[in-house]
Amino acid sequence: MMWSTNRIAAIAITLTFASGIVAMAGGGPREQGSKKACPPALDFMTKTIDGADKSLCDYSGNVVVIVNVASKCGYTPQYKGLEELNAKYRERGLRVLGFPSNDFGGQEPGTEAEIKAFCTSKFGVTFDMFSKVTVKGEGKTPLYAFLTAGGGDPSLAGDVKWNFQKYVIDRNGKLVGVFSTKVDPMSPEFTAAIEKLL
Repeated sequence: MMWSTNRIAAIAITLTFASGIVAMAGGGPREQGSKKACPPALDFMTKTIDGADKSLCDYSGNVVVIVNVASKCGYTPQYKGLEELNAKYRERGLRVLGFPSNDFGGQEPGTEAEIKAFCTSKFGVTFDMFSKVTVKGEGKTPLYAFLTAGGGDPSLAGDVKWNFQKYVIDRNGKLVGVFSTKVDPMSPEFTAAIEKLL
């Protein structure tokens, strides 16, 4: 059977229109904009301790502990507690993120490579570590600008006081707790707060 050029053109137009309807109905390829929105507390690009770009959105859906760490601080042994916390709760959805900072007493003077070698060899750290950041003052990194502003909750706002201050983000990506340097990662106070969110 021979079809006229006009008939073929009409069929092509009909098919194009139909495929557009299917796509609008959700049957076609999904656009990037249809992805679940990243919660504000995790909507930041960072660099890993190895220098690779990393979106904190990758941690969405987990309970996240963000802590500013240092290698030459009286509280540096908390690396051990943070790793114990990571080992105990990781399978249940906890993610510990360490952000080295040299802002307090110059207690993190090393390079990223030196920091990584130190915390892995001395404390067996396996949780995710990131490049050095500034956590106080005008030059603070955007992540810490958000955290110290309370993440939208004025009751949680306040400057980072010292190394190993801990910020806790729930599975919905909301900042829900700030714990001082003096609160050990494996203390009953801190582990109870984590277990409540898991």
